[in-house]
Amino acid sequence: MRHGLALAAVATVLTIAAIALWQGLWSGPADGQAAIFFVANGLIALVGLASARTVVRMAAPRVGVRQDGLRWLLAALAILPVTALLLMTLEGMVGRHDDVTDGLNCFIAGTLSGVGVAAALIVWLRRGAPVAPNLAAFYTGIAAGALGSFAHGLSCPFDTIGHLGIWHVAPVAVSAVLGRVAVPALIRW
Repeated sequence: MRHGLALAAVATVLTIAAIALWQGLWSGPADGQAAIFFVANGLIALVGLASARTVVRMAAPRVGVRQDGLRWLLAALAILPVTALLLMTLEGMVGRHDDVTDGLNCFIAGTLSGVGVAAALIVWLRRGAPVAPNLAAFYTGIAAGALGSFAHGLSCPFDTIGHLGIWHVAPVAVSAVLGRVAVPALIRW
């Protein structure tokens, strides 16, 4: 178990290092400018870590193992986009697209930043014997999307619930679907 988690952690740290070298990390938290930054990125990171742990455990199946904790974390993560949409509706900003370009950049970069984590978890699953490959693939996508979005989020200078709740959570959802579609064929034994 430790080796699988270490593999995912190394992939995440290398991704963060590459992002830090490429575009730098946002200095807002050090300057006291991060209001929602810690809550959103912390929740996204927790979902990624819990998903990665679930995937690593699924490579060595056991009878009676449940994944309820991860489901609760995903429900908690859903609060971010729901809150963002609710606030945007109340403020009359749903139709405005002022930050769409920046949002799309965060969405694309966050999604692509999860590739290393996905590769690490796929390698781990191929070494094991997952009995639920479709579910393992889904959780692989969630882990990759969440840890990739977290890694990229450390460089993002936007600290609003609208931006973080939509554009930083979207990579988790899209990666989950991509993982569910693409990964099962890669981990069959």
